[in-house]
Amino acid sequence: MQRRSFLRNTGLTLSALAFLNTKTLASFLADPAYNIRMLTKDIGIFTEKGGTILFMLNKEGAIIVDAQFPDSAAHLIDELKKKTTTPFRLLINTHHHGDHTAGNIAFKGLVPHVLAHENSKENQELTARKDKKEDKQLYPDQTYKDVWCEKIGGETICLNYFGAGHTNGDSVVSFKDEKIVHMGDLVFNRRHPFIDKTAGASISSWITVLEKTTKKFKKKTTYISGHAGTGYDVILKAPDLLAFRDYLGNLLAFTAAEIKAGKTQQEILKATTIPGSPEWKGDGIERPLTAAYLELTS
Repeated sequence: MQRRSFLRNTGLTLSALAFLNTKTLASFLADPAYNIRMLTKDIGIFTEKGGTILFMLNKEGAIIVDAQFPDSAAHLIDELKKKTTTPFRLLINTHHHGDHTAGNIAFKGLVPHVLAHENSKENQELTARKDKKEDKQLYPDQTYKDVWCEKIGGETICLNYFGAGHTNGDSVVSFKDEKIVHMGDLVFNRRHPFIDKTAGASISSWITVLEKTTKKFKKKTTYISGHAGTGYDVILKAPDLLAFRDYLGNLLAFTAAEIKAGKTQQEILKATTIPGSPEWKGDGIERPLTAAYLELTS
């Protein structure tokens, strides 16, 4: 197989190839559903199903941001064990949703600490009790309120809480020296978002959160989103965050205008696009429209 064809068909970059040994390459060819892309020599992203996972490897161990589901988390763990003999140091959850935290359980006995915002931990516990899945959870044992920072293996890692957005417990996770920030589900790149009003989500506050984020970090910062629409990447720059901010503003403005015009919720949900943000398309538009309606009428 020609090299160019191999790269195109597997989705692996040259930097990712450098990360893999022969045995690992064979596993990727056998199961191409998951993919590792290296952003630096020590930091990469893992995609399979659920929210994007970010990981960092250094002399003090592996730091993992988000965990997807138990089976996909196991795939990541297996691949990282082939790369390094250092232990897992810390698992971070950007928020509580199952496609980001159900895989926590795969790290039980491997990682000494799980870290999240205090509201995220509470949301995880409430959801698990409601779904009767408490035995399948590995909850955060460390939480913070506004900001958490620690230097691990020469890299300063910080979690910031800028207010309610996708939920009331979303963390912005930054790797300061490498200028990489994981946004979790605070950014849906060209994909209609889930806005969890049952967990304190606020569209108007979310707009402010994105503005605070882009003001805090340098222009050359690389951002990672939890999800992206078909044909779009989860690796972003600041203009992509601001475009999503504009989408949220357009969502509120459109819904407010429809309400003012006397339309019912059911009539509003028939919309197929958000005026001013045509790049956000595909299935799922009823989710943000419903959230916007509730926010504006409650």
